[in-house]
Amino acid sequence: MSQQYPPQQPNQPYQQQPQQPGWGAPQQGWGAPPQPPKKNPIGKILGFGCLGIIGLFVVIGIISAAVGGGSSKKSDSSSGVKPAATASKDGKASTADKPKGAADDDKKADSKPATPKKKVVTFKVWGTAPAGALGPLDITYGSDSDNRKGKFVNGKFEATLPLNKDAMYYSLTAQLQGSGDINCSVTINGKTKRGHASGGYNICDAQLSSGLLGGWD
Repeated sequence: MSQQYPPQQPNQPYQQQPQQPGWGAPQQGWGAPPQPPKKNPIGKILGFGCLGIIGLFVVIGIISAAVGGGSSKKSDSSSGVKPAATASKDGKASTADKPKGAADDDKKADSKPATPKKKVVTFKVWGTAPAGALGPLDITYGSDSDNRKGKFVNGKFEATLPLNKDAMYYSLTAQLQGSGDINCSVTINGKTKRGHASGGYNICDAQLSSGLLGGWD
């Protein structure tokens, strides 16, 4: 048998055969697999944008609800509306319904102001002073305008006088009557002057004088 060759095409060389679809490289022929369509990134961007807008509205709604609740509480507390005071049996409002400051004011009004303590001068003598031929211990105390006699009993003497701001001094003297040992003092506003005497007819002397600035020395 003779070998059959495909018929020659006109105007073409003998060896070159026309390229049939599907025979060559799979570029555009029927045998090549179809290429997948390219994904469009615009759809993703729009999807994320919509989700972001929805989330933003949700956050704004939560913040608005929280702010609205806080402002309502503040308006209730700052409205200044207070419960009416209930009257007690004596016609006065009870302290339970009164504001705190008003109850304190009522207590201050009811309490009487404390009267200031009067300033005094204190005179003291202590020790041993037996009576002598002229009698017991001789005590004299007071100010430049007021002198008084004191009595020594059971080894001590104590007396007070109201402080006179016009007095020039306050003093105390105690004279022994032959024997003994004594101490004496004058005290004004915490300031004290002391003296001492022992034996015979010696004198115990203590004195505080008014200073130029109102103090006592």
